[in-house]
Amino acid sequence: MVSSDIQIDVSDFVEAPEGQTLGFSDEKQQANFELGVSMVIHSWEILNIAVVNGWGGPKSSDKRDWISDIVVDLFKGPVVDIELIEETILNAMLDEFDVNVEDESSLPIAAKVIGIYRQVASGDYSTVRSMYEQWKQKGTQKEQYQVQIQEDPENPGVSDNDDDDDDEEDDEVELVAEQMDIDAPQEPQGPIVDDDGFELVQKKGRRRH
Repeated sequence: MVSSDIQIDVSDFVEAPEGQTLGFSDEKQQANFELGVSMVIHSWEILNIAVVNGWGGPKSSDKRDWISDIVVDLFKGPVVDIELIEETILNAMLDEFDVNVEDESSLPIAAKVIGIYRQVASGDYSTVRSMYEQWKQKGTQKEQYQVQIQEDPENPGVSDNDDDDDDEEDDEVELVAEQMDIDAPQEPQGPIVDDDGFELVQKKGRRRH
């Protein structure tokens, strides 16, 4: 969602002088503008989620680069406004990733592109360079954008703690062994004779079966 503190003029636009296009004739300016657009598109979280999870198929990453290219191509004309950029990237998300973006995150992305164009047109590349350095330091961070599938509580998976399971099984085996243990048979005793020399008769115990 767009923060209520951020005010974006959806009618904001840039326009080339009469008879010209918005593209830069200076190669350095054009290169910085293209890089800036790419960095803005790469900062779009919903697009990164779609790419990392392969919602656009095996070439999802290439499709993200393609979205950057079509945004840059918009500036080959004489006029570009925020609404045109937003409409372009929203349609691309729907067509290429089957994602209908409804969180309004596309609006600030479009506004940033207009801002980058104005800065580059004035010869200011500081924001582009800063975004690029941050992107290099941040890296891909795939785990951040991977969608986690929650485990069904009705069908829990096998516990990863196999060692604990093995220990419990060992304890159970030992307990069963103790419960099954029987007394060792006693060795037969010889005749018992009292002090007067008479043999005592012993009662015979019941046999174990």
